[in-house]
Amino acid sequence: MKQPIRPPALRKGDAVGICAPLWVMTPADLEPARQKLESLGYPVKYAPHVFSDAFGYAGSVAERAEDFNTLIGDDEVRMILFSGGEVSNEILPYIDYDSLAARPKILCSYSDSTSVLNAVTSMTGLTTFYGMSPRTFANLTDYNLRSFERTLASGGVEHEKSGPWTVISPGRGEGRLTGGYLVNYAALFASPYFTPPEGKRMLFIEDHEMFSAPAVVSKWFSNLEMYGALDQAAGLIFGRYSYEVPDAVDAVLARIGEKYKIPVVRCGDFGHGEENALFPIGADCVLDTDSGLFALTESGVIPQN
Repeated sequence: MKQPIRPPALRKGDAVGICAPLWVMTPADLEPARQKLESLGYPVKYAPHVFSDAFGYAGSVAERAEDFNTLIGDDEVRMILFSGGEVSNEILPYIDYDSLAARPKILCSYSDSTSVLNAVTSMTGLTTFYGMSPRTFANLTDYNLRSFERTLASGGVEHEKSGPWTVISPGRGEGRLTGGYLVNYAALFASPYFTPPEGKRMLFIEDHEMFSAPAVVSKWFSNLEMYGALDQAAGLIFGRYSYEVPDAVDAVLARIGEKYKIPVVRCGDFGHGEENALFPIGADCVLDTDSGLFALTESGVIPQN
């Protein structure tokens, strides 16, 4: 198991590098995010092939891997931000993991990027951050801005809830955060670039009705069970699925809580919705449904003076 590495916190003036490792991006897609980030004090650098559409749905594998590694090697870039899509797994064999371990920086994305974020944490020990993409900054809400500043700039350990959490299965657990988008996370267990964290794990998982019916959610959770992903679970936090969550989804979550005797909650704080709180993959945390507590027990970043 790799020794944990935390990236330095963001400071005003630190550059944010944007690449597109898993979907075609256009200038119109990224310009609102660039303007917002720069207004917050973070200059933006685009990777050389960020607008490539060599494959129609994305740039070539070589271009996307080169862009990712270029931003890793750029010492002005303190945060790498990228969007969701479909083909992030294609670049896993070509990421310069050694360079990233030597130059730790913030990696932030969500959705299909689950594959990249968890692979990086597994291969290097570096804490990565799930929940925000350029889309988040194009229409930055007050809630998301607070999460961004608290988690990545201030190094806070508190978690602000966007609304009431639904307790599916009560209890208390402590473990290391791991998870993301359900399909990608389940697929990772067949990858040579991912090993789940040792010891107790706090799973945070999201899926959405526009991608997966309740039966599909059940199917992929079953896959996680067959891989033993829940055997060391300390708890499960399920993100935004829909605004009116079907009983069938809650039934899947309830079965998991009962079978593994772990706390299970559902919330709208992360996922494919407006709320995009950040979850540091690889950081330790605690969940207690009796007190309503969810918080990190360590910062995901190294605070800077």
